[in-house]
Amino acid sequence: MKITKLALLFSIGLLSVSCVSRKEFEQAKANYASCLERNADKDRTIATLQERTKSYDEQMTLLRKQNEALQQSLADCMATGKAGSVNIEKLIGEINASNAYIKRLTEARAKNDSLNLALSNKLKRSLDNLNDSDVDVQVQKGVVFISLSDKMLYKSGSYEVLSSAEGVLEKVAKIINDYKDYDIQVQGYTDTDQFKNSATGCIRDNWDLSAMRATSIAKLLQARFGVDPARILAGGHGEYQPKVPNTTAENKSINRRTEIVILPKLDQFLQLMDQKVN
Repeated sequence: MKITKLALLFSIGLLSVSCVSRKEFEQAKANYASCLERNADKDRTIATLQERTKSYDEQMTLLRKQNEALQQSLADCMATGKAGSVNIEKLIGEINASNAYIKRLTEARAKNDSLNLALSNKLKRSLDNLNDSDVDVQVQKGVVFISLSDKMLYKSGSYEVLSSAEGVLEKVAKIINDYKDYDIQVQGYTDTDQFKNSATGCIRDNWDLSAMRATSIAKLLQARFGVDPARILAGGHGEYQPKVPNTTAENKSINRRTEIVILPKLDQFLQLMDQKVN
């Protein structure tokens, strides 16, 4: 009878250490769902930023054309002498206002681009001793992307961050903390190879794995390196947004990554875009 009780207690002990508690697992599921929702919001934010940038360029082109037309009208009026001084003054005022607005838009765009370029250059210099296949830093449409390979960050099938990767993340965090007016997204990705269930069964598929990897990085940036968690959003894309087709082992290794995305706060960006000439 004692042997039976001991065996039962031993089994319960094994079960308790083999996986997280039911309460913790349910909380993790809730956090995961919240991350997905917030990630969708941030994806929409990026799309809005990209659309605003496109609209911004189109607006500048239109303003330049309008400015040229105003200058031609002024030249015609002065050449023919048919317009009175009031109309000429009005045209001059419109030309000056147009020029001032174009200048402000150009300066705003140049400021935003220069900040992103400086941030990107700092990151590249800080991480220049790492293999290019492990770290890639790019600026796309006003957003800085730091792509980190999974082999550098985790063991296969795990979301626990390797201690050897903490040096890289510390360098990234230092620069992130220097740019406090930017938001941070941590996004996990996988290839299309089916995830092999762990012994605990806490991770069910690639989507779970990518999300858990992203939150692991986010929590490390917060707890170890002091990045404000209010600036961070973490989520997983699983296999659904590959960089390249999953047709070869090399391509699959490229798709297995975690990206840290640094982007301007939306409200500041919109305020910059909506500035008017007084």
